[in-house]
Order: sequence, then structure tokens, then C-alpha cells
Amino acid sequence: MSIKGITEEMERFTLSPFACFSSETRGREHPVRPCETRTEFQRDRDRILHSQAFRRLMYKTQVFLAPAGDHYRTRLTHTLEVAQVARTIARGLRLNEDLCEAAALGHDLGHTPFGHAGEALIQDRYIDDFTHYRQSLRVVDKLEHDGQGLNLTFEVRDAIVNHTGEHRASTLEGLIIKFADRIAYINHDIDDACRAGLLTIDAIPSEIRKVLGQKHSERINTMVRSIIETSAGINDIKMSPEIQEATNELRSFLFANVYVNPIAKAEDGKAKELLARLFDYYLANPEEMPELYRANLVSDPVERCVCDFISGMTDRYAIETYRSLFIPEVWRDKK
Repeated sequence: MSIKGITEEMERFTLSPFACFSSETRGREHPVRPCETRTEFQRDRDRILHSQAFRRLMYKTQVFLAPAGDHYRTRLTHTLEVAQVARTIARGLRLNEDLCEAAALGHDLGHTPFGHAGEALIQDRYIDDFTHYRQSLRVVDKLEHDGQGLNLTFEVRDAIVNHTGEHRASTLEGLIIKFADRIAYINHDIDDACRAGLLTIDAIPSEIRKVLGQKHSERINTMVRSIIETSAGINDIKMSPEIQEATNELRSFLFANVYVNPIAKAEDGKAKELLARLFDYYLANPEEMPELYRANLVSDPVERCVCDFISGMTDRYAIETYRSLFIPEVWRDKK
């Protein structure tokens, strides 16, 4: 029996009946030759991990725009924290950790530069149904691998596009990603806000701290344990009512005190204007986009192709591109 076969056999003996088994995946759009060592979800994890879009997450905003400090979260570190939380929950419930990890690593690949400010700009002025989760799916389906896409399994794609809002993934592992994403960003955004001087732990209402915990690790542990204990033995993923209510209240507190804080969002207007000028420029000059995006002009509207290009930019690349297009260089004597 192959290593892959042994792993699949172990899944059948060790995972919950509610788990999504690698051997029972609904498959890929384009059939591929089986791998002798990795399950299908492990292959998806590796495809995402080695993609260009994944590497670009290192230079994309989480909350604080292009932070100069070394210890603020970026979209990449957020993604890694989501993956770890998701694996912990999956292990506690005997669900498929590999599926959780693959989906977590891919869930934010479609995020724009400058975080949700970039997403809002595109929605308001160009493509009103643009969302980062749909764009993440477009990245793995069409834009990665020189326009061939990553050809991921249905379950990973389903978890990526349904990780936020009212959407509901078709697997328990996909449902875990939605919880893991929120657990990760709520807690690390508190950490970053405190580091930036926008918040103190004592500012968080005492009732919330009493339920969830005072420290970063305590809050994460409380939330994760609640999911594992409440979801054990059932075909669903949920928190206990008390912990869910406190988590929702903490999230609302962050929206009121951090996410719309004028200090944290001081550069958002500039970021939106920068992206708007880049968008307008490439709408008028689509031939100047890289070949990957020009090639899609045959099948897609120019707005869609420019959106793909702009949304794939890192904060740094967007700033550098803007500078090269719109900021004159100082003339220097060549002597």
C-alpha cells in the first residue's frame, strides 16, 4: 500500500464519522495523476503554500497600513494564525486537519492591498459585487500558475469562498475556517492595537474579560475550547451561547474602537485615492498590465482584468507603481 493509502486508511480509523475523508473528496475540475505520498487535501495545501499569491500576503495590510514596525501582523501572519487555530479545533473534534490547513492557507489570497480599504474602493467605484473571498476563489481557479489556476479540490474551494459572512461551507472543516478566522483576527488585532497605543486591555469591558479571559492566550483558549466542547459528537460547528455572545461583543467593541479609529485609519483615504488612480490608469492603458492579465481581456471585461491586477498587488508594489507612474523623478546631473 502507498503512503497515501496508509494515510487514508488511518483517517477512516481515527477521524470522526462527521469528518471529510480525503479519499471521498468530490475531486477537481481537471483530473490529475494520483500522488503516491500525499492525500488530495495535502496536495492542495502544498499548491497554495508554493503559490505566488501566498507569498505576496507577506506585504499586504491586516489592520495597520504598511506598518513599519516588525511585530505588527500582516495578511500572511494572520493566515498562519488562522491555520493553527483551525488545526487545533479540527484535532480536538477528530476532523480532517489537512483540509482545514489547506483552506486556511488559501482563504485570504484574494485580499486587496491596504486591506478592507482597498476592497471598499473597488466595490464603491468599479465592481460592486467584489469581495475578497470571491477573489480568493478566482485566484486559485484562474489567476495562479500562469493563468492555469491551482485546480484545487471542491472541498478546499468551498471552504475558501464560504469563510465569512452568512455563507456556510458544505463541510465541518470549512465551517471551522470561519470560526478560526474570527478568533485569530479578533485576538491579534487587540494585540496590535495595544502595541500601537490605540487600546489597553483594561479598556475592554470587564464583563467580556471575565468570560473570555484577560490575556491573549486565555481568550483564544476559551474560544477554541468552547467550540470543541460544544461541537463534540454533533454534525455542526458552534460555540456555547455564553462564549459566542462575549465573542460577538468583543468584535463589536473592536469595530467601534479600532477598525474605525481615526489613527488606525488615517491613511485609508490616501490608499483609496492611490488605488483609484492606478485603476483608472490601467483601464485606459490595459496593454501596460503584465501578460497574465492582458491575456484575460479576450474573455473578461477590462474592469475585471484590471481588478485582478490591482487586487493582487502588495501594499509596497502599489505604492512603488504609483510613484513610478505619477511622481516625477528629481533630475540629477549625470556628470
